[in-house]
Amino acid sequence: MPPTLDLSRTAHSKMVITTPRINLRRAASYNHNLDRGPLSSTSSRFSFNHLVFSPPPSPGLPSLSPPPRRPSRGLVGLVRPSKLIRFTVWAFGFFFMFYVISSIRNHSKAGPSWSAQLRQQYETVSQQDLPDFPTPIVVTAKRGRARWTVSIPQSATFPLSTTQYSDLSARCREVSGKVRSLQSHNLAFGSDSGDSNFIDVQEAQKAGYLPGLAAKTSKASGELVRKPVCDKSLTFVLESADAGLGKALMMLWTAYGLAEEEGRAFFIDDTRWAYGKYGDIFRPPPVPKCSAPPSHEILPCPRQARHLVVSAATADELFGNMESDPSTSSESPDLASRKAEYKLARQGYAALFRLNQEDGDYVDHRVRELMAKRIVPKTRGTQNGLAVGVHVRRGDRHPLEFQYRDSYIPLNVYTEVARDVIEGKFNHSGPFGAEDTAAKQHSFLIVASDDPMVHESTEFSGSSPAQERIRLASKQAIQKAKADSSDRRFMHKYVDDTFGWEGGFFAPMFWNLGLPTSSASDAKGSGPATPPETIRLRSLVGRAYMLDLAVLADASDAVICTASAVGCRLLAVMMGWDSAMDEGNWVNIDGTYGWKGVTR
Repeated sequence: MPPTLDLSRTAHSKMVITTPRINLRRAASYNHNLDRGPLSSTSSRFSFNHLVFSPPPSPGLPSLSPPPRRPSRGLVGLVRPSKLIRFTVWAFGFFFMFYVISSIRNHSKAGPSWSAQLRQQYETVSQQDLPDFPTPIVVTAKRGRARWTVSIPQSATFPLSTTQYSDLSARCREVSGKVRSLQSHNLAFGSDSGDSNFIDVQEAQKAGYLPGLAAKTSKASGELVRKPVCDKSLTFVLESADAGLGKALMMLWTAYGLAEEEGRAFFIDDTRWAYGKYGDIFRPPPVPKCSAPPSHEILPCPRQARHLVVSAATADELFGNMESDPSTSSESPDLASRKAEYKLARQGYAALFRLNQEDGDYVDHRVRELMAKRIVPKTRGTQNGLAVGVHVRRGDRHPLEFQYRDSYIPLNVYTEVARDVIEGKFNHSGPFGAEDTAAKQHSFLIVASDDPMVHESTEFSGSSPAQERIRLASKQAIQKAKADSSDRRFMHKYVDDTFGWEGGFFAPMFWNLGLPTSSASDAKGSGPATPPETIRLRSLVGRAYMLDLAVLADASDAVICTASAVGCRLLAVMMGWDSAMDEGNWVNIDGTYGWKGVTR
């Protein structure tokens, strides 16, 4: 029997015997530092691993998940180029789709509201239901694009009234802006050269938006072939609520010059001119080689219209943007703009300022007579005297200078300036002193004024009137003339109250010329209800005004006037830029203001 092993007596009595089939060994990391405490509260050796009893994975088995990628340092490491490109493409695509969807939704929302608004104000109409009054209309062109034109009934009387023209100009600007805004919703872009959304009448007729001109039969079988209709034209309507003739004349001259610059045929309409017929004061204007267009094609707006009509009510449409190109001139923009406008007015003066035959002959005779007065005999010298023209405007036109804006510039200011002009011309020393004295003695003033009392003042006692053919009379002169022609058989003959032009030209006096006191009114313009005698008297006033200007411009070596008066600025145009501006022969005594054209 084999011997029995007795372990109870060995030195190691406390040995633990495990099952031979199971051999487990604790990893060193499991028992690592379990018996060690923290060295300090901030020691890096301190951890909470002793509180976690989950054993780590066996070092001999593979991990079930890949180890985490260690983050690289720097911006390039944080975002890879491939991810950045992919993110940019997705973001761009998302925003592009959002923009397209938003544009479609805005168009679908804006279209009906804009169309409703335009239909309410301007009547987006078809040819069958065009309005029976002049107005801009909105039409739908190809691809649903909104366009606009101006509809004037073919039965409308030409010219339209001043109120209608003014209203049309305002509505044209309004509908043009609204259609342009509508086009911006459609992502359409206009042209800088003009309103690309405007359709002229001829194009609108061809497209069927407006009815075509009805064919007219010839008045006579043997009628000559009519001249072709002008391609472009400008018609100036002589009608204004302003009684003064100067402003209308300045606009007329400037409009003619602008028509020449743009290659437009020029026509004048005097149907309702307060001064009567244009031919009663001036000779007919130059006749174009083509005929005037139909009246319904002559539009007051927009500026680019093929056939344009201009009056005092629509002057802003024509003269509002007359700016010169600063790159073509070294002068200041203001001076360059004034010279450009002056050039247009000068062209109109040269072509249109031709007085009727009788008045023109009188001006020639009067100018020769006045120029003969300044001639110095050869025995006394070779220098002739100086004729200084003086234009005094009173009445309802007050100076621009603050000191005299509620009254008038004193007459002695005119005479003092005229004396300085003469002294500056002949104030020489040396061998020409005697000749200067003789020239001064033959120098004189030529006076024109709307106030008849100016000619009787002491300041102008030795002056010569510009013309004596037609003169505005004072109340005293009228009463004297009536007394001389009265019938002495009647002791108390009734006569209307007498009024003269003392104080100058006033608009109410002009509008009531030829009307009895009991029926005097402030009706402006000319029409069937205006008595022929009133038209004749108004024409005489206009002729007197033109005679004064013509004589002053032709017979004067220098002109003294106030720039606040349009007649003064007309004289500068009639004298020419070289003489008036460069040589300083146009002298303004109304402050430091320079020449300006049409007042807007």
